[in-house]
Amino acid sequence: MPRVVDVVRAAIAPLTRTSVFRRFLGPALLPPAEWLVSKLSRGRVQISALLVPSLVLHTIGAKSGQPRDAPLMYTPDGNGCAIVAGTNFAGAKHPAWTANLLAHPDAAITVRGRRMPVRASVVPDDERDAVWARIEAQWPGYRNYERESGRTVRLFRLRPLAR
Repeated sequence: MPRVVDVVRAAIAPLTRTSVFRRFLGPALLPPAEWLVSKLSRGRVQISALLVPSLVLHTIGAKSGQPRDAPLMYTPDGNGCAIVAGTNFAGAKHPAWTANLLAHPDAAITVRGRRMPVRASVVPDDERDAVWARIEAQWPGYRNYERESGRTVRLFRLRPLAR
């Protein structure tokens, strides 16, 4: 018997592949909604976490040097790390958080209200297909964001650091 989350995910996933979602609904509605729910729940709840594993990435701005937060879907890599993809809703530009990680790979993540330090590394080219397969096992069709963006999406492995 399918779990409720699997049924909801199957119903919502096709919507996320539409141009209306990628251009308008996703970028315009999800970030403010995530921010509001996170503030109200003191970081314990994310809207996206109702469907997929989600985290809040805490980085330092590449240009500003200021703290920046980004709620993201992640995929466990099977070795204790999180994989995040800079899809930017299939936009032509890389999301700012990816530039932040390139400039400052030492960051932090919050998962289910627990904050931990991580070190980010770019997924090497020879691992990209395997990583995309793992991501798509979690969210089918997600790599289409890369295909439709006209750019190579930046994939990062976030490795927890010992405290």
